[in-house]
Amino acid sequence: MTQSAALPAETRAPWAVHPQASRGRLHAEPESPTRSPWQRDRDRIIHSTAFRRLQYKTQVFVNHEGDFYRTRLTHSIEVAQIARSVTRELALDEDLAEALALAHDLGHPPFGHAGEEALAFAMKPFGGFDHNAQSLRVVTLLEARYAAFDGLNLTWETLEGLAKHNGPLKKPPAYVLDYTARHDLELATFASAEAQVAALADDIAYHSHDLDDGWRANLFSTTDLAHLPVVGEALAEARLASLDVPPPRLRHETIRRVIHALVTDLVAETRRRIADLGPRDADAIRAAKAPVVAFSPPMAEANRAIKDFLFARMYRQWRVNRMTAKARRLTGEVFSLLHADTALLPDDWRGRAGEPGTARAATTVADYVGGMTDRFARDEHRRLTDLSVPG
Repeated sequence: MTQSAALPAETRAPWAVHPQASRGRLHAEPESPTRSPWQRDRDRIIHSTAFRRLQYKTQVFVNHEGDFYRTRLTHSIEVAQIARSVTRELALDEDLAEALALAHDLGHPPFGHAGEEALAFAMKPFGGFDHNAQSLRVVTLLEARYAAFDGLNLTWETLEGLAKHNGPLKKPPAYVLDYTARHDLELATFASAEAQVAALADDIAYHSHDLDDGWRANLFSTTDLAHLPVVGEALAEARLASLDVPPPRLRHETIRRVIHALVTDLVAETRRRIADLGPRDADAIRAAKAPVVAFSPPMAEANRAIKDFLFARMYRQWRVNRMTAKARRLTGEVFSLLHADTALLPDDWRGRAGEPGTARAATTVADYVGGMTDRFARDEHRRLTDLSVPG
C-alpha cells in the first residue's frame, strides 16, 4: 500500500482501525496500490446496483410524493457526511465510517418500514426479514459483479460494522449466523469505534432531516417545535440570528443548529468515555462492556423526546398512515403472488426459487422484492394484477 492510500498512521488514534491491521477479505485479493482497504470498500458500495436503487426507495414519504423529500440515497449521503465529520474530530478512520454509512441501508426494501413490515410478516414462517441482516446479505451474496465470488467481498471490518449495526447480536438472524460460520464476525462483541460513529450518525441524520421534511410538509409548526428539547433551543437561536428570516430559511437555520448540537455532544461524550476506558487498540473498543461512542445522558433523553414527537406527529400521522397502509398491502401482495407461483418470476430468479410455497422460494422472493425500488414495486404489482398491463 502506498503512503497516499490512507492517512498517515500518526493522524489516527491508537484505538482507531488501521489499514495495516485489517483482517482482510473472505476471498483473498491483492491490495490496491492507491487506496486503503476501506476506500476500496466504499468505492465498491457506491458502484453497486443496490446503492443506485436507494435513489428511488422511501425514507418516510413515498418517492413519488415530492422531489424535495429525502430518499434512502440522500439519507445515506447525509449519514456519511456526519460520520466523516465526527470520525475526523475523534482521529478515527474516516473511510471506514463512510463506507459503513453508505452501506447501512442497502438491505431496505421498497416503501421504507412499511415494506419491511410486510416482508417480515410474510417471512415469519421462514426465518423472518430484517433490513440489517439483508444489508449483509446484499454485500456478501446478492450483488453479482465479480467472476470469482458472489457479493462485493468487503473487508472484515466493514462487514463487522454492518452486522453489529446496533451492538452485539444476542439473537443473530439466520443469514448472519450462516455467514459468520464461514467468516467469523465476532457477533458477541461491539464493533469498532468507526462503526459506532456511523450508527449514531444515522440517528442524527434521520432525526434532523425528518424534522426538516415533516416541517416542510406542514405536519407540524414552529409552535409545536418550540417545546422540544434541543429543537426548541435551536429554533430560538435561529430566530435571533435574523428577526425577519423567511420560513424556509428559518427551517434550515434551525436544523443545522440541531445537527451541530447533537454532533458536539456526541464528540464530547465519546472523548469522555474513551478517556475513562483508556483503550490501547481497536480490539479494546470491541471488548468494552458498553459502547464508547454515545450521547451524554441528557442528550440521549432529548433524542428520545424528539423520536417520540416524530413518531406521533409524522410517522403515524393520518396521511402518512394511509400511504404506509397501501405500501404494506402492495408489498405483501407482490410477495404472496410470487411465492405461490414462482413461474411468475423473471428467468434469472425463477431458477433460484425452486418449488412454489417452499422456504427456498420464500427467501428468493424476499430477495427479489427487497431489492425493488418503490416505482418498480408499483409497476410489478400492476403487471401481476391488472389484465390491461402487459406482463
